[in-house]
Amino acid sequence: MIVTLTPNPSIDRSISLPQLLHGEVNRASASRVDPGGKGINVSRAIAAQGSRTLAVLPAGGPEGALMVELLRAAGVDHLTVPVAGTLRMNVALLEPDGTTTKVNEPGPSLTDADVEALLARTVEGYVAATSTSTSTGTSTATSTSTSAGTAAGDGSASGWVVGCGSLPPGAPVELFAMLVERARAVGARVAVDSSGAPLAAAVQAGPDLIKPNLEELEELVGAALPTLADVGRAAEELVRRGVGRVVVSLGGDGALVVGPDGTAHASAAVAVPLSTVGAGDCLLAGVLHALDGGLGPGDALAAGVRWGSAAVALPGSAVPTAADVAAVHAVLTPDPDLTTALR
Repeated sequence: MIVTLTPNPSIDRSISLPQLLHGEVNRASASRVDPGGKGINVSRAIAAQGSRTLAVLPAGGPEGALMVELLRAAGVDHLTVPVAGTLRMNVALLEPDGTTTKVNEPGPSLTDADVEALLARTVEGYVAATSTSTSTGTSTATSTSTSAGTAAGDGSASGWVVGCGSLPPGAPVELFAMLVERARAVGARVAVDSSGAPLAAAVQAGPDLIKPNLEELEELVGAALPTLADVGRAAEELVRRGVGRVVVSLGGDGALVVGPDGTAHASAAVAVPLSTVGAGDCLLAGVLHALDGGLGPGDALAAGVRWGSAAVALPGSAVPTAADVAAVHAVLTPDPDLTTALR
């Protein structure tokens, strides 16, 4: 079972253009609206594969009502915390060569009570979901990961709680660190996908997994990382500091996983890239889904790369189906060439 917390969700409007002309009137060739935010995308991707997930999020204003409708239509189970402000609307401008220009709103301000409610609902939702799946036998995700996940070196017999994305105004920078402590107290493994100060604070709490992209990892360690070896060394240092595993998404250069049991790299070719929006979120969803099902870190990374690459071949922030993922071939390299230059 995978429970996601998205403190700053969004309604994502994706607009396709023949070419983005700055300072001129642009006419769209297509558009779509999706529920967005990193954690929302993770849950959407998992639900699209027919697996159980629960999304926890604040909701307010007309965009909040639209978010609930979109999540229901996508088949994503969710828990909302009512807030005074309105959810943000993000716009992505997509060009035929895959170039994506994004404009993200800041999101509503959260009070201390809002933050406490989000954390509490996330933990309560995880406990309720895993208790139900264990007692009724309707899902084998938790019990399956008990033996296979432990054998693969991925920690205790538990599902995952995932804290994702940016923080809205009013949220404490330690929000994801607080999530790590509270979720672990009820037996969950915890992953964090954020950036900047919130990610740095979460690292201090020692999450079981983090998933920065290259730029986010460079910001986290305060250094340029021009080669795969540099990325690997930076990730190894984070593992020594208490992070269980580091998954680094590298765009067209694939992804790297570093943990106490070693390093692996995976990549996949995308013939016709349409949109990178949400691709990293789908990668994370694939990794966690595979780990929760008992796969080891290398095979889980390959699964994540397949999910992420399948997303790149879809318009806007659409998430891949099982058929989309099955059509992607990923190359897993347990002993990658660390001299590879990135970008």
